[in-house]
This record gives sequence, C-alpha cells and structure tokens, in this order.
Amino acid sequence: MSKRDYYEILGVAREASEEEIKRAYRKLAFEHHPDRNPDDSESEERFKEAAEAYEALRDPDRRARYDRFGHAGVGGNGHHFSSNEDIFSTFSDIFGEIFGFSSRSRGPRPTPGDDLRYNLSLSFRDAAKGSEVTLDLPKKITCPDCSGTGAKPGSSPEVCRQCGGFGQMQQNQGFFRIAVTCPVCHGEGRIIRDYCPRCKGRGQIHENRELKVRIPAGVDNGSRLRLRGEGEPGQFGGPPGDLYVVIHVEEDKTFRRQGQDLVISREVSLVQAALGHKIEIPTLDEPISMEVPKGTQSGEVFQLKGLGLPHPGNDYNGDLLVEIKVKTPTSLSRKQEELLRQFAALEEDKPLKKVKKMFDKAKKAMG
Repeated sequence: MSKRDYYEILGVAREASEEEIKRAYRKLAFEHHPDRNPDDSESEERFKEAAEAYEALRDPDRRARYDRFGHAGVGGNGHHFSSNEDIFSTFSDIFGEIFGFSSRSRGPRPTPGDDLRYNLSLSFRDAAKGSEVTLDLPKKITCPDCSGTGAKPGSSPEVCRQCGGFGQMQQNQGFFRIAVTCPVCHGEGRIIRDYCPRCKGRGQIHENRELKVRIPAGVDNGSRLRLRGEGEPGQFGGPPGDLYVVIHVEEDKTFRRQGQDLVISREVSLVQAALGHKIEIPTLDEPISMEVPKGTQSGEVFQLKGLGLPHPGNDYNGDLLVEIKVKTPTSLSRKQEELLRQFAALEEDKPLKKVKKMFDKAKKAMG
C-alpha cells in the first residue's frame, strides 16, 4: 500500500510554516493519543502516522528533501517508531505542552533560597527611639571553591544518562503522561563524580556573617522587618530568600504602652488634688512640668499631645497619657484629723470661701 502524503496526514498546505505544522501535529497527537482511545487500532495507526509525518517535516533539511524526492528523500519508509514510548520520548516537548509538564529544558529548575528568621530583643528605649543593630547570622553561602556546582575544582558535573539531563522521566498514569523525578540523579539532571572537598558536593557552605540593620523608631512587640535577598542562597541560579527580623520589645519600668501612646500613673495628695499642684512628668526625652488642676479626681487622665511613640513610616507621634491617682492619707496626726473634721463641718455649714481657707490650713499642716 502506498504511503500517504505527509502534508495530507497533518492536514496542512505545502507552504505551511513550521509553527502551523507543529500546531497541526499537536492537535492530531491529542486527538489520537492512546490513553484517549484505548483498544482502537485505527486511532493508534493515525497516532503513529502523524508522528512519522511530523518527524519528517519539522526539520528544514528533511522537509526540503521530502519536497524534492518524496518519501525516498527521507529514507523510503520514513522514520520508524518502535513503540508509543519511542514517540513520547522523541516529542517530549510536544507532549509536555499538551499535558501540562515540560522537559524542554535540561536539569532542575532554578530554586529560590529559603527565608530566614531572626529573633531580636530590644530595650524599650531602643525600640522607641530607633537604633542600628548588628546581627550575627549563621547562614549558607555559595561555595567559593566550586562556584556552587558541587564538583571538584577543575571538573564539572556530568549529564545524567538515565534522564538525558532533564531531571525527569515520563510515565503513563491513566489518561495522562506525567513527569517523575529521575531515580538516578534525583531530579538534578547531572551526576557529580568528584565532589568538591570544601562543600562535599552540596554547592553551599555555612558561614557566620555580620549584618547591620536599622530599626525604625516606634516598632512594637512582634513587628517584622523584611530584608530582601538576605536569606539562604538559591540553587541552580535561583534568587536568594529573604530575612525576617522579628522584634521582641522588653517592658519598661516607667511607661506602659497602648499602641503608639504611652501611659504613666502619678500620685498626688488629697490636698494637692483639691487645690491644684504642679508635678514633674518623665518623657522619652527630658522631664516636663504639668499642672494638676484644682478639683482633679482620682483616675482622671490628662493627654499630652505628641509625647508618645513615633508611628513607623510616618511623621507624627502618639500621645503621653498621665493618669492621676489621689492618695488618701492613712495615718493622720491629731491636728490633721481635727482640721479634717472642721473641714467636714464647714463643707456642710459654711460658705465656700471658708472651705478654701480651711483647706489652706490643712495643706500647711500636712506639708
């Protein structure tokens, strides 16, 4: 039986471009794939016939000989595929495109490096004002002796013969063909005969490295700083990972923190709360003087704008909140007790001016 014309098999014109020929073959290969047509001898024959036609026409030199001499120009009966596996192996790139994997590029794909985490403890003041710290990082770096190949200097890794350097092999699994890791080279696509003495074939070594990090003012407990490219190095040309600095802020003896606001408590006496008094308030910088107004109640909070913590990345601060606690005397002298009793009586019977006068006397008596 005479062989059919290859252009006719693929359903393309003789002037078809390489891309049109490839596209036509992909369509036929998918349509007549053995997994889609089990126990269909006619479809299997079409599958092999299309592969033979594509094998002849995909190469410009072979196509030119076929156009001039016909089947005789490409070996009479064309390329002989011994099995479907032979077809899959020859056109692995085509079937990779069809079924979702690709073995077009040899060797393992570039792999990004791992991210690193560094737990950093900061004093409250360093976190509040910002600081520069030096981290001592144990991390992997590319081996300088073998430049990351893992092979002994002066030698190179060999291409794995089992997978042809692809790092993957193809297997049938139901309807699809899937790529599995090569069991010989473990997916690397290469075999190292002589290992680099320094890194023992790993391509990386451990080294301690100092890294200076600027801590922005106002960071909180649990804040994370991301330093791009400061993680583990990538493999096979992949980018390095990132370094995440996780901050733990120690508690302060003076201030309590509420977001970017600072809170402190200050005690005043009963007389000071009633008559008014100036008290000294600590801040993140120099202490300041604050007026406690007359008649201040215990638990009252005064807001001092902008004296809190900076907002990282912004140009404004939180506030300083001063909570006043009125201290009730627990041990009174006889005179102090007498004055307070007089005050209590005047509070009920006397005008307000006399009350103030008695309070002045009580203030002097209590110091």
